[in-house]
Parts: sequence; structure tokens; C-alpha cells
Amino acid sequence: MNVTLQTKALSFQTTRRAVVACLLLLTITLAVAFLSLKAGAYPLSVSDLFRGLIGHLDDLENMIVREHRLPRILVAIGAGAAFGMAGAMMQSMLRNPLASPDVIGFTAGANFGALLCVLITGGMVVMGALLGGLGAAILVTLLAWQNGLNTTRLILVGIGINLTLGAGADLLLSWTDERIAADMARWLTGSLNTRSYDDVALIWGGIALLTPLLAWLQFPLARLAMNDDTVTGLGIALTPTRLAVAGTSVALVALSVSVAGPLPFVAFVAGPIARRIIRGGRPAIFAAALVGAAVTLIADLAARSVPLIQLPAGVFTALIGAPVLLWLLVVQFRKGNF
Repeated sequence: MNVTLQTKALSFQTTRRAVVACLLLLTITLAVAFLSLKAGAYPLSVSDLFRGLIGHLDDLENMIVREHRLPRILVAIGAGAAFGMAGAMMQSMLRNPLASPDVIGFTAGANFGALLCVLITGGMVVMGALLGGLGAAILVTLLAWQNGLNTTRLILVGIGINLTLGAGADLLLSWTDERIAADMARWLTGSLNTRSYDDVALIWGGIALLTPLLAWLQFPLARLAMNDDTVTGLGIALTPTRLAVAGTSVALVALSVSVAGPLPFVAFVAGPIARRIIRGGRPAIFAAALVGAAVTLIADLAARSVPLIQLPAGVFTALIGAPVLLWLLVVQFRKGNF
């Protein structure tokens, strides 16, 4: 059953199943966020958490809740949501669940650009990530272009670029000081340690700026699932729309990489899981955002729960994403796409 959400400026149609699924995903995300606030070496009760959020605890407990755990959780939700939306957009546009930014090199490009800027200038992470992701996107498209853009060719070229940029990042690390290299290697895996409210403002401010564009792209993305002739017949300009989708995806990836590192497979798994839950063939951008946020929070909570050592969250996002990748490869092979 369809549900229409309408304002003076915007009309948006969805299904009851999609609404229920998104509410369920939101509930799961909030529940994991609450558990993350409680988790840690310093025990806190439920009443302590509520009092800490409104600033009624002593200085130590207030610092733990509001200055350490809360920014980390907010960054995890924002970065996971941005990765999820970026992945769902690229997969919908290219009509292939394997065509996510972290598989076809966009995330690796943003990662390489951010690392290069940090090592050269000591800052400019967002600009480096944006330029690196955009450069990787252009390079993959140019190398994959042959009388048009073949999705399978693009994925294979993207995997090659991904591996090349990963090796380039390792090479850059080998030229740096050992202490800096150790810190950057942890970040390159995808880490949410020591996040601050500056990181919260960056990721959520970027998402807020891109939200109107994301809402507008829902309509053409739903049509891009059809063949090119049908899409053109519906009055949608293919090239500008694809450029808008790719540019928005790169911007989301750059924001996420800037605050949390690459966090492997979050962009990859969010779209297929969201579409599996919602069904109906829709792009599922906002459902993918909730899946990405939940996956990132769960991975970070798992990383913090390991005794004695502090593992990066990226280790656990990879553990979550690898089985999904194998499953999708089997599905694509059975369909004859490889």
C-alpha cells in the first residue's frame, strides 16, 4: 500500500512496508546508540546516562558521557549514514549491487587524497578527500568507457584502481615518521576513537547541506533502474543526472572518510540490505542511511567490547561486509553477469 507524504514544496510517495522498515531500523539504531553510551571501562547506569546527557553528573562522569562517548556515537551514526546513502545511490544508478564506492575505488581515492593532504599540509582533510574521491571517480569512468559505460567493466576497473590507491597509501605511510604512520594506519582501517564535536559538526553539517539534493535525486534514481532509452523517453537527462549522483556520492564519501576513515564495506552492504527489507525496486537511499548507521554503531560497539586492546571499528565492518560480498558475488555469477 502506497503512502504519500506531501508539503507545499515536495511530494514524496513511499509504501507502508518502507515506513515500518525505516521505523524499525531507526529503533535498532537508537537502541545500539544507547548501549554504546553505557559500554566502556567506566560503568554507568541508565539513570546516570540520562543525568549525564542533561549535565547533572559530576565532572568525571559528565566528561565521559558528553565529551567522549556522545561525540563518538554521533560521528558513527553520521558517517555510517553518509556511506550508506553513497553506496545505495551508486548501486541504483549503475544497476549493480557490486558497484559501491568502496568497491570501485571512490572511497580509496578519498582516503588517498586525505592522507596525502595530511602528510603535506598537516590538515585540509576534507578538501583532500573530496579531490581524491573525485579524481578516482573520473579515472575509473575514463578507463571503463568503451562505446558507453559498461557496468561490469567499470566494476573490474574500479577494483584495480581500489587496489592501486590502497598500495599508494601504504607507500605514503612508509615515507613518514613511525609514530605518525602508526596513527594513520589505524585511521586508514577506519576508526572512531577520540572523535570530537568538530567532527560531529562536519559530518552532520555536510549531510544537512546535501539533504535537499538527496531528496530530489530520489525521483530520477528510481527511473535510472530502467534501460537508457526508457529513461530518456521519460524526459530525464541521463548524463547530468549521472554526474549529479556521482558527485553527491563522492561528497558523502569524502565527508565520511574525513571523520572516520574508510570504514570498509559499510557503503557496500547498506544498499542491498535496505532494498531487501523494503522491496519494491526503489532506490532506498534513506533506508540505506539507517542501515549504514546501525552497521557502523554495531561494529564500533563490538570493537570497544574486545578486552585489553582497542581495535578500529573498520575491522568489524569488514567482518560484517565480507560475507555479504561473497553472497552477492554468487548471486551475480548465477545471473551470468560474470
